[in-house]
Order: sequence, then structure tokens, then C-alpha cells
Amino acid sequence: MKEVKFKHKTWEVAAIIQFPKDFDQTKTYPAIVCGHPISSCKDQTAGNIYGKALAEAGFITLAFDASHQGESGGEPRFLEDPATRVEDFRCAADYLTTLSYVDKNRIGVLGICGGGGYAVNAAMTERRFKAVATVVAANYGRLMREGDLTPGAAIKTLEAIAAQRSAEANGGEPFVTNYIPVNEEARKQAGINDIDIVEAVDYYTTPRGQKACSPNKLLFSGLAAAVGFDAFHLAEHLLTQPLHIVIGEKTGAFGSHRDGFELFNKAASAKKTIQIVAGASHYDLYDQPEPTGKALEQLIPFFKEYLS
Repeated sequence: MKEVKFKHKTWEVAAIIQFPKDFDQTKTYPAIVCGHPISSCKDQTAGNIYGKALAEAGFITLAFDASHQGESGGEPRFLEDPATRVEDFRCAADYLTTLSYVDKNRIGVLGICGGGGYAVNAAMTERRFKAVATVVAANYGRLMREGDLTPGAAIKTLEAIAAQRSAEANGGEPFVTNYIPVNEEARKQAGINDIDIVEAVDYYTTPRGQKACSPNKLLFSGLAAAVGFDAFHLAEHLLTQPLHIVIGEKTGAFGSHRDGFELFNKAASAKKTIQIVAGASHYDLYDQPEPTGKALEQLIPFFKEYLS
């Protein structure tokens, strides 16, 4: 494993590149860009689980912190901007083409959760990605629009964002909120019992998955673009690469189960498959050995076939 940085506009993106066993820099290898979930970072599931396993299977893997987040540059901090997140993937492909040991015609992309939605969106217009895979991919725009499922939730959110932007434009302090409850006690006090939220708190706020570059902070005034984003828009026209989708059998508030089927049905890919991991939840497929092992049993052959 090696820590690297690559360029995005005027700042640098922090990443980790991992190599196959017996790596020989005089040879060329297929490569896979690994995109992390919303609120996550390169040192969690994207790099430490999937990036690591795919490197062990013979691929160069590149996992990066999203711009404005983690150890990557970009101001303001804690911004979750879909256009920038999608461009991160293109910049990652740019970087891989500069490495002599990467076969420029054998680059794939894998995204987890919201990173899966971004990976798909990027692949529609990034033809250097020859194969696309997702694990519990979620359409972040759809999730933002649904909000708490009350009528007009999206409009209420946009009104609140507008008011906060006006306040900040007139000298007010930026409002940095949280993606999820800050700990288990806060979750219980809020009365939130959905499986995805329960397991998100367990993953992100305990030693199970907690990392310093994933601080559970979100710039509220920057969310308007996310409300209007659709990760799968035009997939029926532009997503033509081989596609493999992994979802869990258990369903939760983040909606990755239904998003997986929507993506499968919309994609123009002539070669596409969907894998439902029995008994697995959204967060089981982040780091639990048996579910992630089941996912990798199909992800590795998929990438070997289409990046051969």
C-alpha cells in the first residue's frame, strides 16, 4: 500500500494505492477505482475491505477521500457536492493513466453506498471505465428528496438551505450538521430504530469502523445540489459497460435494495447482473467477513472477465 495524491482542479485528492502480491513495476496490471460511501473515507470499506481484497486478487486499486472531505483538499470543508464527487472519479482515472504499470485499457470502477451512485454516474460519461460494479449503491439525490417521507419534505429542505445560505452570505457562521446520530445514546434519544441508521451508528461511531478522516460532519448550506441530483439519470442511454450490482437481502431507510433493482432495470448495459446476498444488511456488506466474502466471490470474477 502507498499513500498518493492526485490533482482535482486547484487542490489535491488524497488516496491509497494497493498492489497485487509479487507486484512488478515493469509489468502492466488492470486497475480499479474504489469510491467510498457518503460520510466515509478511503480508510474504511472502500480501501480496507474491497480495495485490499481486489489488490490481493491481482488488481491495482485506488481508493480516495472525496474532495472537501477527509485528507483531500478543497474548500469549503465537509461539502457533499455530487458534481465534484463525480469529477473525483474522472480525476482518479486521469491519475491511473500516468502510471506506467497500469494498463490504460483495463480500468474499472467500484463504488459502495452513495459512492456507488457516484461511480455509476461517472461511468456514463467516463469511457475509460471498462467495467462497473456497485455494492449497496444508493442514489443520494433520491434519499435527499425523500427526507423524512412527509409531503413536501424536499421543498422544506431547500427552503432551509436557502435561509442558511443567506445567513452565511451576511456574515453568519456556517452550519455544520451530522449525517447520523453522534453515538448510540443519541440515536436512542432520537427514537430512530431503522436498521440502516442503527448499523450506521455502530459502524461509524465505534471502533468497528471509526476513522479520523470520517468525522460525521456535513455542511448544510451546500446540500441544494444534492437534492436535485439523480445518480441514475440517463443510465438507460449512457451506461453501457458491463455492470455487476451487489445488494443485501435486508432492507432499510437508505434504500440501497430498491436502488439496486432500479439501476439494474435502467442500465443500457448488455451484460449486467445483480447479486442479492442472503441475510445481509446494508452495513453487513461494508465489513462483515461472510457477506463481503460472498460479494467478492462474484466481484472478483466479474472484474477478471471484463478487465482481462
